[in-house]
Amino acid sequence: MSKLACILTLGAPLVLSVMAATAQTAIPDLRGTWKGESESIVLNAGNPHHPPASSNEPELRSVAFTLVVDKQEGRRFSGIFSSARSSEKVIAVISRGGTIFLADDEGYTSGTMLAPNRMELCYLHVSSTARVASCAELTKQP
Repeated sequence: MSKLACILTLGAPLVLSVMAATAQTAIPDLRGTWKGESESIVLNAGNPHHPPASSNEPELRSVAFTLVVDKQEGRRFSGIFSSARSSEKVIAVISRGGTIFLADDEGYTSGTMLAPNRMELCYLHVSSTARVASCAELTKQP
């Protein structure tokens, strides 16, 4: 057997086991306080964080948000997501691919870690009376 074939044959399991170990340890510690501002578009009645639109046209909004993650075990976490108008309990998971999936009282959020201390959360809310699409970059507070 050639040296290259031997290296590939013996090295592949090692590389795969290192990749698997890295994937398992890549779950970030999200506990703590995260703050940021949303870039939102709201139509009609809004939601608890966004007041109703003043017309039948979509309105561009920015809202300051705080996420306090108080519980985390592996990929699962929970906390309080709040703005000046509202506060609600959220539950979430981090997929093995790294996407954050968060559920609150009336909608769903998906997110991505941008850096160890920065995440982006994007929220969608659709009902018969309201629509909201929003993304916020949150930074972990020291």
